[in-house]
Amino acid sequence: MTTPSPIVQIKALGFPWETIDPFLFCAYHDDAYPRGNAQMGPDAPLAGRDIGQDFSRKDGWSMYHGATVPGFPGHPHRGFETVTIVRRGLIDHSDSLGAAARFGGGDVQWLTAGKGIVHSEMFPLLDAAAPNPLELFQIWLNLPARNKMAKPHFTMFWSEDVPRFTATDAEGRTTEVACIAGKVGPVEGAPGAGGPLAPPPDSWAAEADADVAIWTLRPAPGARWTLPAATGNGTRRTLYFFKGRSVAIGGQDVSARSAIEVRADLAVELQNGDEVSEFLVLQGRPIGEPVAQYGPFVMNTPAEIAQAMADYRRTQFGGWPWKDEAPVHGRDPARFAGHPDGREEKPQGHAATTAL
Repeated sequence: MTTPSPIVQIKALGFPWETIDPFLFCAYHDDAYPRGNAQMGPDAPLAGRDIGQDFSRKDGWSMYHGATVPGFPGHPHRGFETVTIVRRGLIDHSDSLGAAARFGGGDVQWLTAGKGIVHSEMFPLLDAAAPNPLELFQIWLNLPARNKMAKPHFTMFWSEDVPRFTATDAEGRTTEVACIAGKVGPVEGAPGAGGPLAPPPDSWAAEADADVAIWTLRPAPGARWTLPAATGNGTRRTLYFFKGRSVAIGGQDVSARSAIEVRADLAVELQNGDEVSEFLVLQGRPIGEPVAQYGPFVMNTPAEIAQAMADYRRTQFGGWPWKDEAPVHGRDPARFAGHPDGREEKPQGHAATTAL
């Protein structure tokens, strides 16, 4: 009897990466920024860039929507969540709730936009003597209709608190796993007791049967590791193979820069090729509702999109309490979070040196 292939489909990675319900998209940024100038922008000429709309990757980096500091000045969201995983570099967050944060080096920000938020995500280049590399994922996770108008929620997962483990195969080769959401391997307990950290209360990931998982995998050359079967019914799973040369998935060779959908109901063996590889894994049970999207608004119907636009024009989702549309938080590199209730939060210890 022939064993069925665990691979459902393979697609080349573009920008952004294609995703499957309940995810909306995933943007992967890997920018080789130069040293910083006095304004925490790139100490390099900006000539030849379409400032305000620069996605050129000229010289290995982009300004995106930034004019002085690269990044994304204030912009609105409604109806979904952003999960931002910063592997290298720093992000300065500011929002219409009055929350602010500087995070990076393995930290994760999980933001429920709900009924509406405006936020800014800037990339300060603090090192004036050396390059300022930045590497991050931003994942858009949809909200079910009943939660699209939930109260916005701001959460930080500090790198020191994100569960990680290292699996070792019979030949002593290792696979490093970080668990932003979803139980896997020894990460099986409750939040704070060996399990993944708790997602925001209105997230689809907080639903007991949604089976949402966000993991990163880093197998050493030649390492073998078996991705366990998902526990939920109807779960779908994609492996984003974004660094490395090759891997065998269920015995089938796959080259890097690929999005591989695999059967979530099967355990799948990964055998890495001859150099270190890296994967992002996204899985979840589809929400299965209509999606109407217009830029930063994701609802269920065109009428709800029109209402979102009207609400934003009328209320600006609470207004903008910052001095400009692209605030940065000074030259102190310390990570922090200032919450809408005035509570200050700082991670324990120093910034992580191992990326997620």
